[in-house]
Amino acid sequence: MASALLCALLSGCMVGPKYTRPVTPLAPEFKEATPESFKEMNGWKVAQPNDQLLRGKWWELFNDAQLNALQEQVDPANQTLKAAEANFRAARAAIRINRSGEAPTLTVNPAVGAVRDSENQPYFNKASANNGTGSFSLPIDMDYEVDLWGRIRRGVTAAREQAQASAADKETARLSLHAELAIDYFNLRSADAQKKLLDETVKAYQDALQLTQDRYDGGASPLSDVAQARTQLQTAQVQDTEIGIQRAQFEHAIAVLIGKPPAQLSIAPTPATVQQPTIPGIPGALPSQLLERRPDIAADERRMAAANEQIGIAQAAFYPTLSLSAVAGFSGTSVLNWFEWPSRFFAVGPMLSQTVFDHGRRRASSDVVIAQYDATVADYRQTSLTAFQQVEDNLAALRILETEAQQQRAATQSAQESLDLFQTRYEGGVDTYLQVITWQTSALENERNDIDIMRRQLEASVLLIKALGGGWDTTQLPKV
Repeated sequence: MASALLCALLSGCMVGPKYTRPVTPLAPEFKEATPESFKEMNGWKVAQPNDQLLRGKWWELFNDAQLNALQEQVDPANQTLKAAEANFRAARAAIRINRSGEAPTLTVNPAVGAVRDSENQPYFNKASANNGTGSFSLPIDMDYEVDLWGRIRRGVTAAREQAQASAADKETARLSLHAELAIDYFNLRSADAQKKLLDETVKAYQDALQLTQDRYDGGASPLSDVAQARTQLQTAQVQDTEIGIQRAQFEHAIAVLIGKPPAQLSIAPTPATVQQPTIPGIPGALPSQLLERRPDIAADERRMAAANEQIGIAQAAFYPTLSLSAVAGFSGTSVLNWFEWPSRFFAVGPMLSQTVFDHGRRRASSDVVIAQYDATVADYRQTSLTAFQQVEDNLAALRILETEAQQQRAATQSAQESLDLFQTRYEGGVDTYLQVITWQTSALENERNDIDIMRRQLEASVLLIKALGGGWDTTQLPKV
């Protein structure tokens, strides 16, 4: 009976609210319709626990070997990710710091000293004088706070939840970095495609200028046609040169993402024979499942749980604190009798303390942590709403871009047919060169739009994968 009472005393009870995850606004399904191409590939469906399509190395869905090789260099070399990993290690160490309060603290304070009283001090009996006394002590102090109200246990739990939040932050950073690399890479590939198109356009405009010059030399065309053809060529050359700035910037950004100075990375332009990246069919999720698949939502949820523990810690301050203190050791007058049994000493006893008046400090502290908890709830709900928005945005983008790509292909074909027609009419002397210039500009603009829409489709696919959590879920949180 006595041992049971002692166990109950040492374990104490818990004050403060029990954590329950707050609800967040949810819709039964996403509003935006799924792109038709996804449906045809049977790629868009409610994710199942055994669904392995969107897991781990999601970038491999794009079937680009060079992208895969670059992505493999992010985890071991990216400095942002190393910082996130270091923060996680620090958060795990904080658990051990809080857990140390569950056990007594022992300190040893050995001391050696000598004291001799002066014979000439005032009111001193010289008969009591001696040549000094030695002081040899080895005390061992023990302090232990009985966790009556759960303050220490809640501190350990809060530290554990903060460590899990830090782990989720690390995964959020990893997902963002891999997504950023993929987007930069597709922008670089798009710049390569634009460069290839403009190189071909410059060559075609050079041929057109030569044709116009020959017609002028033969008296079949006015000098204004030569001037227009030369201006069109020079404009295309400027555009061809300008695209190099964008490509260089994307290449530099990729270098930094994989932990290299830009001078140490050079990505060769994409050969025309290399297959373009494919837009993958991506498995979807219901809004409720998104709460388990986004590491940033998981991080906010863990911080919310840790903030709830802080409320209990603040409320425990209103109750008495029970501590057990003890000191024991040896104290002698010389090295010879220091560790003899008569030199032993000890003192032990409990101490109960209670703050009687603090001018509202504890109440204010409690109000602070309650407000902080409310803030984490709002952050959690806002992160969830933002996640739903990101999925909806990119679903809409992919669906609309799919239609836009079809329309753009038709517009590009029509522009090319019109250009061919007016070139023939110009060569036959039926139309002026202004018509050729107009349709050259239109054809080039439409071909560049083709490339840009493909880039936007790839980028929206990456952002949708990121919005869906990149295959991550809360089961991967460490059991710290």
